[in-house]
Amino acid sequence: MARRGSPLTCGDAPGGRSCGPRHARGGPARHVPPDPLTPPVAGRHRSVRGAAAAVRPYAGRGTSTRRPDRRGSQRHTTRTPAPSTSLRAVRPGAPVSSAVLSGPVPALASRLAGVASSPVRELLALLDRPEVISFAGGLPAPELFDLDGVRAAFDQVLWGPHARRALQYAPTEGDRALRARVAARMTGRGLSTCVDDLLVTSGSQQALSLLATALLDPGAVVLVEDPTYLAALQCFQLAGARVVPVRTDEDGIDPVALGEAIRSERPALLYLVPTFANPTGRTMPEHRRAEVAELTARHGVWVVEDDPYGELRYRGAPVTPLAAQPGADEHVVHLGSFSKVAAPGLRLGWLRAPSRLLPALTVAKQAADLHTSTVDQAAAAAWFAATDVESHVLRLCSAYRERRDAMVEALPSALPPGSTWTEPDGGMFVWARLPGDVDAAGLLAGALRHDVAFVPGAPFFAGIPDRATLRLSFTTHPPERIVEGMARLGRALRA
Repeated sequence: MARRGSPLTCGDAPGGRSCGPRHARGGPARHVPPDPLTPPVAGRHRSVRGAAAAVRPYAGRGTSTRRPDRRGSQRHTTRTPAPSTSLRAVRPGAPVSSAVLSGPVPALASRLAGVASSPVRELLALLDRPEVISFAGGLPAPELFDLDGVRAAFDQVLWGPHARRALQYAPTEGDRALRARVAARMTGRGLSTCVDDLLVTSGSQQALSLLATALLDPGAVVLVEDPTYLAALQCFQLAGARVVPVRTDEDGIDPVALGEAIRSERPALLYLVPTFANPTGRTMPEHRRAEVAELTARHGVWVVEDDPYGELRYRGAPVTPLAAQPGADEHVVHLGSFSKVAAPGLRLGWLRAPSRLLPALTVAKQAADLHTSTVDQAAAAAWFAATDVESHVLRLCSAYRERRDAMVEALPSALPPGSTWTEPDGGMFVWARLPGDVDAAGLLAGALRHDVAFVPGAPFFAGIPDRATLRLSFTTHPPERIVEGMARLGRALRA
């Protein structure tokens, strides 16, 4: 048994902090080498050069796709890390604390081959300097969180008559009161929903993981817009799927190209962010949603409609969800989230699925984590019951509209002549393209030297990346901070 009060000093921990018991015999600590497949962490890249370098290796990698070769035909491309090797032997006479044990390194599961850490998450970990104005993360504005309302909701749950129930195990499907609130809100937005259509998840990212578990065998084909949400690419690749990009235009995925891909690839699933897409900010119009719903229904393809941004509309009329289109009810799964309207730290999302699919997703959820946090669900239900959610969303939209306008108005002076960008009707992102054959990842270091940050666009592509693109998020900072950040970006790009 390890001795109490005998900490093990981790060589990689900041300041050599204690992170566990010493060896049972009280001897010196063993040094455990970093895994060769472990991505860099914040402490290893505090410099501007290191931060930029942390993003560059991910550009255009980490997906399994079919890409055209020079003759125009399709070739299958996959990327895998180098196999692990044996650790070096202990040098005779060396202290145990400065050596490592010999022998083979236990293998990782093959499903992890080529799955890279998200460069966006890596970049966020590196940009903790307060002087940096970061347009990199898709983060809601923390000053707009309903902190008092959320605090009151947790107080109600933990001080109320059912407090002990909130600390107990709960049904996998989720808190019924919360699902009733979500169902009513979705119905009000044009997607008729009842309580039993819904499964509460630990963030909508888990919903993607459950769908991958239930619908994707290794080698199954997933069709995506190009570019698309980066964490979805990670999820599908981890499931062993082959991700195939489909041509897009200003209105989203091209139905003609989609039909060709369905016939040639026989996909299991189509993944879309049709409303205020990440990363482009584009919205698929009503008529195209109807085309996509009809086409996928005719060919028997599951569709995942990821809708985390749908309530953040700043201009124009709402568009009916893809899942509400004629013929969509039996093959379209709709994902939602509390992260953009309430708070991402709650890690609460949901999925609305056809009745023939929901039992399988519930079993997958049971195997993953039994159920989402009981107390967080109860607090979210209490918050919904006590809050004028519509007024709260209107306040968010008013603030974010000003921030979007500040960014869009500053772009002509910040970006070089010949640049193009989207002007989204809602959501969180502006997608820009610089003129010529420039690599935006190569410009990041210069931007960081001017204390401003963005995300290079290449990692969002499942196919051949357009390296001249970049994603800018406008929700995190107030307008005056955005104006200053865009001025810094302009100086960096002209340097």
